[in-house]
Amino acid sequence: MKPTIVITGASQGIGAAIAREFAREVRGVRLALVARNERNLARVAAACSKLGAKPKVFACDVTDPAAVTAAAAVVSRAFGVADVLVNNAGAFAPRPFLDETVENFDRMVAVNLRSAFLVSRAFVPAMAKRGRGHVFMMSSIAGLDAYPQATSYCAAKFGVTGLGAVMRRELRGKGVRVTTLYPGATWTPSWEKSGVKPERLMPARAIARAVVEAWRLGPDAVVEDIVLRPPLGDV
Repeated sequence: MKPTIVITGASQGIGAAIAREFAREVRGVRLALVARNERNLARVAAACSKLGAKPKVFACDVTDPAAVTAAAAVVSRAFGVADVLVNNAGAFAPRPFLDETVENFDRMVAVNLRSAFLVSRAFVPAMAKRGRGHVFMMSSIAGLDAYPQATSYCAAKFGVTGLGAVMRRELRGKGVRVTTLYPGATWTPSWEKSGVKPERLMPARAIARAVVEAWRLGPDAVVEDIVLRPPLGDV
């Protein structure tokens, strides 16, 4: 049976690139595409179908515990236990500490960190019970080295780094691998109005290829951390 890949934040950017890369590399792969924007998800699903994948769209707010539980149940009925979970959902809203608001802080933590916890809690127990699986946590360079003007984003991504490390330690004896990715500046729709030229950034496909190759190693080795940066350095 072809593997089942669950990808959050799959409607655009890195998540969509990961979906397309699995579709290219694993013919007949089963893709559970999760995000809030159902229209964009449908476009990604159509592109993956043309590449030979079998995608299904699951509209879900991954910061909402009830919505995540419901979506996980639907995914399970459609595809069974996930082989790969990519916790990719996230957002970036730059703001310096002295100007940060509680509302923005809570939103950044919810979409970047809380979502990864909720989705992992929904899918990983079945992986552990079965005795195999691979979880990818999408942290950031901001989850390794704090930088100015990104108070809540850095705090949330450092949280993702810690969550991934704890999960790896606890799940290593249960057959579930955990890989944390730390991308530098990557071209996604959020950069379109920034004035930064795309060639200064990494393409999203570079991150996607790293995910697929780390998964391909199989159960004999665990790629624990992957740091990726643009060739010219971060913007």
